[in-house]
Amino acid sequence: MVKPNRGKTETIKERAIYVYLPSLEMVEEWKSGADKAGVSISKFVVDRVEDSIRREVGEEGYLNRIELIKRLRNAEEELKKLRNENSLLKRLVENLDNELKRYRAKPFIEEEFEGIRRFDKELIELLRKGGSYSDEEILRRLSVDPSDTDMVKAVSKQLEALEEYGLIEYRGRGWRWKG
Repeated sequence: MVKPNRGKTETIKERAIYVYLPSLEMVEEWKSGADKAGVSISKFVVDRVEDSIRREVGEEGYLNRIELIKRLRNAEEELKKLRNENSLLKRLVENLDNELKRYRAKPFIEEEFEGIRRFDKELIELLRKGGSYSDEEILRRLSVDPSDTDMVKAVSKQLEALEEYGLIEYRGRGWRWKG
């Protein structure tokens, strides 16, 4: 396969600069640095010289490769911390939501409860949207775990109470708003 002509071959001698380093150790250090960076020795030297010139000129906002890598690592560490914190906060919100649901469901769970019972706003809004909803679908939409017997009982009691008030009815396929 023939490589495309990019015009560089004709100018190779005009673009070449020979640099004589003070020691063989320095040559090995530079070659090692190029290997670690995964670039040719020419690219390595050009990058380092360009970095130096840009810093010397004081190019605003210029960051060399090492500084960029440091910033990237710091940003990745911060992102990891924020993701962990976000995950923790989500779990806390879920726990508080569950606790609030239990608190609001308590009047429907306790048989001897006397006083005013407040219906779950999400349940009312769901039913008022229209359509028919099975018990399983209602539990899913309210984010109630079907194995949580107290919460299932509370939702059932609310549905029964709404039915007694004549606001909803159960048809063969599920609960629906009558209004």
